[in-house]
Amino acid sequence: MKETVERFLEHLQHELRYSGNTVAAYRNDLTQFSEHLSGKGLQRVEDLRRADVLSFALDLRERGYAASTVARKLASVRSFCHFLVREGLLSSDPSEGLNGPPVARRLPRTLSDQEMAQLLEVAGRRPTAKGLRDRAILELMYDTGIRVSELVSLDLGDVDLAKGTVVCGAGSPAQRTLSLSQSALQALAEYIRHGREQLLVADPAERALFLNHRGERLSRQGLWVIVKAYVRALGLEEGVTPHTLRHSAATHKLKRGAKLLEVQQLLGHSSPASTQVYARLAHADELGQ
Repeated sequence: MKETVERFLEHLQHELRYSGNTVAAYRNDLTQFSEHLSGKGLQRVEDLRRADVLSFALDLRERGYAASTVARKLASVRSFCHFLVREGLLSSDPSEGLNGPPVARRLPRTLSDQEMAQLLEVAGRRPTAKGLRDRAILELMYDTGIRVSELVSLDLGDVDLAKGTVVCGAGSPAQRTLSLSQSALQALAEYIRHGREQLLVADPAERALFLNHRGERLSRQGLWVIVKAYVRALGLEEGVTPHTLRHSAATHKLKRGAKLLEVQQLLGHSSPASTQVYARLAHADELGQ
């Protein structure tokens, strides 16, 4: 069982190119699934039956896991079972038709138009190299809804100032080339031409677009610190994170008339269902809820 789980995880990482965090989550869920099966005396995946999957689902509920956690773990098991069928290890899918418990989805937190304008204005007050960098980061996040992992992975060559475009998620299934607004393009141009070189204190050959004070690629943690510093400066609530800017970008674009498909493509969502939540947010804002 363990060897087959490892093959599945390698498939996720190398063929589907899932992120390290996602693969780690699958590993955690399937390790628990394997241990449950082992406790029942089942060692070979070829012997896996629907009753075994149902037994695992019942065990999760009896352990008191939250509905969202149960749903995620069962989704991992379903993906694993699909893989077993594709690999010819099982003739039928024992997880077919198995659904997790209903999960109530809370609408994500967004900033208002005014709060977002204030955030960008505060970042633009510092004409230093770090200030130019921070303004470019916030403008880019709000303009494109780029993921944090995509932003910190950007290289200098991913930005084309002449064409006014940026390549997001290079090399991933969600890779897309996005046009930049005049405001975001100007902020990026000022950072690249006047700020980045001052931060390039380590390796002159460094190709990362956004650099930290050591001249190295800005990390996810570093980006989080930057965003939180500006959030605190405005006195906004603690729940605002870098991902809040992605939520805000999508919601505000829909409020201004963008089509759902346009926002789906902008965000790199594979399914319109992932984008639909922002339509609900935009509608709630219009109603003043």
